[in-house]
Amino acid sequence: MGQVIGRKSIADFVKKLHEAGKTIVATNGCFDILHVGHVRYLQKTKSFADYLIVLLNSDKSVKSIKGEGRPINNESDRAEILTALSCVDFVVLFDEDSPANLLDEIKPDVYTKGADYTMDTLPERDIMIKNGTRVEFIDFVQGKSTTGIIDKINNK
Repeated sequence: MGQVIGRKSIADFVKKLHEAGKTIVATNGCFDILHVGHVRYLQKTKSFADYLIVLLNSDKSVKSIKGEGRPINNESDRAEILTALSCVDFVVLFDEDSPANLLDEIKPDVYTKGADYTMDTLPERDIMIKNGTRVEFIDFVQGKSTTGIIDKINNK
């Protein structure tokens, strides 16, 4: 079972893991209504390193990105659900729209993003290059999305 770790502590913790020879993979997202697509994505992400850190958009960040009415589940619930997954080692909340600054602090060995991105469209590209972080793009599970679930509930 994973744990939620504070933003102020994570960089030092990752540094200690690196010193112990461990590899770190990071990913980010809202993970508002957890579904099978999220689970498969996180399982694949974990396969790239010893430890998986999920950078979780805070409620403030989700609202900024997704608009009014989101998130459906609050940040503490989303974090608790994520830490219950065996593939997730740590969850760190962040308030910004982008995890770029946090990624620059953590400096993971690997960073994953959905395959709807490329290196040319990746917002965190410059930080990944600067820090020598390998980027892996992961395919989505067709037909599985939080927006799709919300639309289905709303009979759209």
